[in-house]
Amino acid sequence: METVTHHGRETAYREFDRGASGPRVLAVHGSGGTHRVWSAQVELASDYPFVALDLSGHGGSDDVAAEPGYETLSAYVDDTLAVAEAVDPDVLLGNSLGGAVIITALLEREVDVDGVVLAGTGPRLPVLDDLLRWVSEDFDRVVEFFHEPDHLFHDADAATLDVSRAALRKTGPEILERDFRTAHAFDRRGDLAAIDLPVLTIVGEYDRLTPVHYHEALCEELPECDLTVVDDAAHLAMLESPTPFNDAVRSFLAEL
Repeated sequence: METVTHHGRETAYREFDRGASGPRVLAVHGSGGTHRVWSAQVELASDYPFVALDLSGHGGSDDVAAEPGYETLSAYVDDTLAVAEAVDPDVLLGNSLGGAVIITALLEREVDVDGVVLAGTGPRLPVLDDLLRWVSEDFDRVVEFFHEPDHLFHDADAATLDVSRAALRKTGPEILERDFRTAHAFDRRGDLAAIDLPVLTIVGEYDRLTPVHYHEALCEELPECDLTVVDDAAHLAMLESPTPFNDAVRSFLAEL
């Protein structure tokens, strides 16, 4: 892992560059995740340099003292732009809350990229009231909820589910609650027309956390937007069905 220092903290990222000359991609994970959610996208690095970061308090990155909501979202934008300054990406790729981070950066900061991929994301990201309560009262219940069919995964094998549960527990309830409340407060409906870039949205066919209609709502507002639905996948389509996910990203990058 490499790190960049900014705002008094270090943000960790991993760069996969196999000498490819295509557009460089910077990927931002979602709530409770780390750069490892993009492990199946490393295959893209044969054609496109690929970088994935850990947001503050996740994985190898220092935490930040920030209140849930806009303050945390702004801190996550700072993380992303600090890594972007270090690696100079051409395309930003975000999943779920990571997509909200990218949308916020594009609307509120100076970001010089040629395109965006938003996976498992919407113009708003409401979180169930039960989850907001359980995350501080019954964390195991949250972990099991996410691993029910059509939440994080549609039909993943037992080994994948075990790895995913362990990763969520490693992040822990405090960071996950902050992420949940930050996602819940996010709402940029009516603002997206200002993002004048090519955007690809990707959603798993069975995603109940950010359903297909969330992505349709994105494309209704964005000036230049295409939608890809990945069959037999849910919220983490990039892990569950990496081949069609990567094919969609590769086609988008080739067009850029």
